[in-house]
Amino acid sequence: MTDLTALILTRDEALHLPRALASLHGIATRVVVVDSGSTDATIQIARDAGAEVWTHPWTSYAQQFNAALDRLGPGDGWVLRLDADEYVTPALGAQIAAGLPDVAGVTVGRSMYFQGQPIRYGGLFPARMLRLFRQGQGRVEARWMDEHILVDGPVAHLAGQIIDDNRKPLDWWIAKHNAYASREVVDILNHRHGFLEPQLAPQLAPQLGPAGAAGVKRRIKDQLYARLPGGLRAGVYFLYRYVLRGGFRDGAQARAFHVLQGFWYRYLVDAKLAEVDRFMAQNGTGPVAAIQKVLGIDPCPAPRKEAA
Repeated sequence: MTDLTALILTRDEALHLPRALASLHGIATRVVVVDSGSTDATIQIARDAGAEVWTHPWTSYAQQFNAALDRLGPGDGWVLRLDADEYVTPALGAQIAAGLPDVAGVTVGRSMYFQGQPIRYGGLFPARMLRLFRQGQGRVEARWMDEHILVDGPVAHLAGQIIDDNRKPLDWWIAKHNAYASREVVDILNHRHGFLEPQLAPQLAPQLGPAGAAGVKRRIKDQLYARLPGGLRAGVYFLYRYVLRGGFRDGAQARAFHVLQGFWYRYLVDAKLAEVDRFMAQNGTGPVAAIQKVLGIDPCPAPRKEAA
């Protein structure tokens, strides 16, 4: 069996964690659950399944995952990033069990269900994402949203997939994406003003260059989408995804996902960005102070040590 450590970040994931852990059976030699304050049965579920449980206060996904990597330390094995509401398909599990290629990282497909229904159209899935990497050769880039794992070395691809199937109610999804919108505003303003210090070694950066899929998506977002007028661009993106890429062909729940994530969320980001920009103009403050006041986020938090 490949020496593979699965890292799962959790907070109140008792609903999903058993499924995620079950999908790792036979492929992960070690499972580490990094919890940030669960009040349900998450920690007990993890321990009962034989997983190690670490605790670490939450700041951002990047800081949380990188803190876990630092604690994991160097090694000769592999690391798998898996969210608690995701699971490894049997096909991907078989590919991992058969042995991973001699590379620094491996991308896999990621597909999504929304309220129990698969998202088949809209040009979104399966998305190729780097989720497997050699221990000590990967790190998450320091962003508040849309962060990627970057590795130092060549990358291969496996055809198997990870499935994202969150079964929490719609109110939870809306609250989560409201928070996501604030975090995305931080990244947009940092792209403009550069108040966050890069935290990745230079050799990791080329994967966001022209040859990388992550780089293509980032360039489209930063150089094309960002130049369109705020608000209008949300409608343009929705029409592209819902009409031109056939999102309307999905089922009822999946169509709701395209409307909510493809239009409502993107419009919300623009509305919050406009609010922060107005505050800066009216009060003569910089972006960091405006973000703290309007969004209630400290965009430059100091790294925290794990509690246990």
